[in-house]
Amino acid sequence: MIYPSNFETKIGFDDIRQLLKQRCLSRLGKEAVDGVGFSGDCAQVNLWLRQVGELRLLTEKEEGFPLTFFFDMREAVSRLRLEGTHMEEQELFDLRRSLDTICGILAVFNRGEGNDEGGMTYDYPSLHDMAEGVMAFPNIVRRIDQIIDKFGKVKDTASPALAEIRHNLAKTEGSISRTLYNILRTAQSEGLVDKDVTPTLRDGRLVIPVAPTLKRRIKGIVHDESATGKTVFVEPAEVVEANNRVRELEAEERREVIRILTELSAEIRPYVPQLLDSYAFLGSVDLVRAKVELAKTTGGIEPKVEGHPLIDWIRAVHPLLQMSLAKHDKKVVPLDITLTPEKRILLISGPNAGGKSVCLKTVGLLQYMLQCGLSIPVDERSKTGVFDNVMIDIGDEQSIEDDLSTYSSHLFNMKNMMKQANGRTLLLIDEFGGGTEPQIGGAIAEAVLKQFCQRKTYGVITTHYQNLKHFADDHEGVVNGAMLYDRHEMRALFQLAIGRPGSSFAIEIARKTGIPEEVIRDASEIVGSEYIQSDKYLQDIVRDKRYWEGKRQTIHQHEKQLEQKIARMETEIADIEKQRKDILRRAKQQAEELLGESNRKIENAIREIRESQAEKEETKRIREELNQFRQEVDDIDTKANDEMIQRKMEKIKRRQEKKKNKKAQSPSNLPRGEGSLADEGAAAEGVSLSRKGNSVIDIKIDELTVGSTVRIKGLSSVGRIEQIDGKMATVIFGDMRTKMRVDRLEGATPQPSGAGNSGTGANKHADLAGQQSSRMTRDTIDSHKVNFRQDIDVRGMRGDEAVNAVLHYIDDAILMGASRVRILHGTGTGALRQLIRQYLATVPNVTSYRDEHVQFGGAGITVVEL
Repeated sequence: MIYPSNFETKIGFDDIRQLLKQRCLSRLGKEAVDGVGFSGDCAQVNLWLRQVGELRLLTEKEEGFPLTFFFDMREAVSRLRLEGTHMEEQELFDLRRSLDTICGILAVFNRGEGNDEGGMTYDYPSLHDMAEGVMAFPNIVRRIDQIIDKFGKVKDTASPALAEIRHNLAKTEGSISRTLYNILRTAQSEGLVDKDVTPTLRDGRLVIPVAPTLKRRIKGIVHDESATGKTVFVEPAEVVEANNRVRELEAEERREVIRILTELSAEIRPYVPQLLDSYAFLGSVDLVRAKVELAKTTGGIEPKVEGHPLIDWIRAVHPLLQMSLAKHDKKVVPLDITLTPEKRILLISGPNAGGKSVCLKTVGLLQYMLQCGLSIPVDERSKTGVFDNVMIDIGDEQSIEDDLSTYSSHLFNMKNMMKQANGRTLLLIDEFGGGTEPQIGGAIAEAVLKQFCQRKTYGVITTHYQNLKHFADDHEGVVNGAMLYDRHEMRALFQLAIGRPGSSFAIEIARKTGIPEEVIRDASEIVGSEYIQSDKYLQDIVRDKRYWEGKRQTIHQHEKQLEQKIARMETEIADIEKQRKDILRRAKQQAEELLGESNRKIENAIREIRESQAEKEETKRIREELNQFRQEVDDIDTKANDEMIQRKMEKIKRRQEKKKNKKAQSPSNLPRGEGSLADEGAAAEGVSLSRKGNSVIDIKIDELTVGSTVRIKGLSSVGRIEQIDGKMATVIFGDMRTKMRVDRLEGATPQPSGAGNSGTGANKHADLAGQQSSRMTRDTIDSHKVNFRQDIDVRGMRGDEAVNAVLHYIDDAILMGASRVRILHGTGTGALRQLIRQYLATVPNVTSYRDEHVQFGGAGITVVEL
């Protein structure tokens, strides 16, 4: 129950309703706003709020949601119930566009995907429930598109008859136009009509403007004259019949259009009830959208509503006051309001103009908005509930007609409130007990308040009576609240402090408003200094309590922050411990793998030693080293830190590398076998051979010197070093001598001479290999000659890549005997050109280098003389 009948006006909900209507897109939505009402059903209220929340999310997330063409077509659709009626072209055009909007909205609301239980999970479940049973009409949309064009007119192709009529009409109008222009030109040549005159329309007929004195010079019918009387409009006799024919064709066109529209309306007629339901749905969508827009304006949210009476609001603001102050760049002071089963009635006291009535209206308006399904401007941490009855007594209800004074109207409201008061009623009473003699008025107010307490009613009550403040301290379920006032700056703070009574600050406010000091002094003497002092003491206590309350909240915040830091540190410690264990596990795994590999290597060494008939002491020594290594790995304790593990692993690896090198250099590890002339020749050239059986498995070049047998890296041609000059060497390949860098050469197995060993098969094989090698060298050189070019392009390469390419190219040019080559490096910043020339300056075979002629590339090409 809502009491009294003008409740919405008293709390300001009428203004909220107007704000909603301003945000509607159509008359459908505005009518839906008029239907918004209070509900005590918790499930219904939560459904309304979920719809607002889901549509808010939808409009923010999806840009293509249809929010246009919210036309109210209910009257035109309802008219189709009568047989023989039809919708006009514009009505059908609006029907088509609004139905298209409905189809688009339904497509979004019904969007979802299948779940594991065989049902559907919808993206917006509350909006889907809202659209349940609503039909879309794509067939009607397509049928209208066949008849109506994009401008809302009947198409020529709507019927063959209409196409023929319009063709004849256009033809006749064209004939009239040509005839009129001929007549007009003749009249202009005779001076009857001005040169700038053109045919015009009067009553749907083409006519010629003529001066009144000359109207009889043109045969025809005068249809009209101008407002000044200086021009008459004559229809020439030659086009009268044609104009009559146009009128007939237009009438035929209209009859054919009506016939087409009537047929189309007959096809739509069976769906009239469903169409009306769809437009009611469109109005509901418009209403929810208006709620979303209002919520964005006021900063409202959609809290979850509990099924029992509860108000636990944090930072609640009055939306109308907020919007009013925002126009002046001011902000409203938020309120923290709590009504729970333990503290059901809040008794607010404080100075006049301190915000008591605003606080009361804020509670009434926000609770009413909430139970009407509107978002309310409170903090997200707030908790809300529902009430079955909301009743208010505010303002002056005196009435001469009803013989009601101010106080009697208050008593009448108290009587009705006591009748309806129960555990699910919210009472809002302003200036409780006022309007009569204070002592008896306070007594009656206290007695009524006692009745409310016995019925466990919820309420917000404002008062100045001291006895009511004491009542709140002595009775369970009632709590005092004070609107704060800064006594030093003499201004209201508009802050609500629950738990203590407030002072009226009558003396201070009187002094601030300019009441003479003499009057204030007399009033203080009348009430007594003890009363004044007690009021000041109470204010000091309130001030001190507020100070220590702030300190307590600060300490509480610091404790919460400390708890959060401790929890975060504990989490980080747990993560670090987990990471440490993972590191230890991986380190031990690596150690085990290293141990296994070491076991295999050592066992292989022991096997080879045994095969080589080594001493038992050697075998014993290696096994002792193996056991020592195994012990070191086992000594890696899981509690050791990461740095110790890393040091130990590196130490073990270094020991293994040292043993490997020692084993490779030990002569006892070489297999015993017979030598050969090739081995002796290799030793003479500084080449050491390691054999396994009769196969050479490793070749090591100690140092390249004069006389060493070498080959170019990557080629098989074998030659001999004739001379070494720093980093350059002169090498003889067969009958050809060339210079190249030493680092391009590598040692090669010397080719055995066939002079003294021609009788043996091995020497014959060596001769054959030498001939084959010489032939391969010649073939390689011939191949390089065929593929060699006089220039190289290094543009786009990095510096090191370009220098390396030029290095190999110059070597090939020298080998081919080229006298001049070109290097294309481009201009750019000049860095690449400088690097290449720095290298060319180090090549002995390069006699000079210079820029190419400007006609052939200039500084972008370097010409090299060899």
